[in-house]
Amino acid sequence: MPLIGLAAFFIYIYIFNVDILQIIAKVRQIDPGSYALAAAAVVLDTLFFTLTWDSLLRFLSVKVSAAKLYLFVWVGVFIDTMIPAESVSGEITKIYLVNREQNGTAGKATASIVVQRLIGMGINLATLLMGATFLVYERQFYGTLFTLILFLICLTVFFLALLLLLCFREDWTLRFMDALLRFVERVSRGRWKASHFRGELMEAAKSFHVAMKEYAHAPKALAAAFFLSTVSWVLALLAFYFTFVSIGYPQISWSAILVISSIFAAVKSVPLGVPFEVGLPEITLTTLLILFGVPPEVSATATILMRLLTLWMRFFIGFAAQQWVGMRAIATNGNGKALKDDASNGV
Repeated sequence: MPLIGLAAFFIYIYIFNVDILQIIAKVRQIDPGSYALAAAAVVLDTLFFTLTWDSLLRFLSVKVSAAKLYLFVWVGVFIDTMIPAESVSGEITKIYLVNREQNGTAGKATASIVVQRLIGMGINLATLLMGATFLVYERQFYGTLFTLILFLICLTVFFLALLLLLCFREDWTLRFMDALLRFVERVSRGRWKASHFRGELMEAAKSFHVAMKEYAHAPKALAAAFFLSTVSWVLALLAFYFTFVSIGYPQISWSAILVISSIFAAVKSVPLGVPFEVGLPEITLTTLLILFGVPPEVSATATILMRLLTLWMRFFIGFAAQQWVGMRAIATNGNGKALKDDASNGV
């Protein structure tokens, strides 16, 4: 599937008469210092994303170290790349890992992740509005782009409102969980008995709603999380900017960066079920850059360099984190089993 996606991308740039040899030449001439700054911004973006989650968990008295959470976030990135489902797969993984560290915290971990997603959606919505305002001011507002931005704004507002309703209507959440369990049992043809874990999930759902009510009365905690998320967002924009600087094209406007990054984030979250999310994001990013007047060769080169950082570098770091967390879990389970065996033998 990744090869098919890459093939689609290269066919796309061929249609635009982009000279692949020019792309290779531009990649060879990149400024390593600027590109290293872009890579550092991607890593720091993930760090501040983790610190946001850490602040939300600490408010709920979930005691997991920030270092472990940083590893869990990278594991989530790895899982999201392998099993793309609008980052839900990675978030479920993070909830599982936190609950394994501190049993009985699944509901609180879910609440922290949902609040973080709400903050992220709010920032993305504000980015779209800010970018659109800059474009109007600069008189660069194209008809197609206006329609796309308006559609994404409406879509984001809709899902934001729906998620908020689910967060504060406990009866809706419980009905949804019950319907989901019945669906899983039906699809698995009885191999997964919902009755085995229905009670635990319902308890987690109630804990989730209690946590959400706590957040609703904690403006300071939410303000701290919003500040850290904003820093993460700025770092993501800087990664975008330094990538262009590295290929000798620093004249791209910040309004273009704002709009393109927010649209790209929205498209990338579409759960197509294609591992490595290869193909559609590259085509989208290249198209948006061309719409903003960036030369096709520069657009394709910047897209390739950005995806090397935001997809492949993150994938390999996530893979390393997953291996480390897995080995630690095996070592911990092995030590626990050894202690249990010693106890049973009277040692």
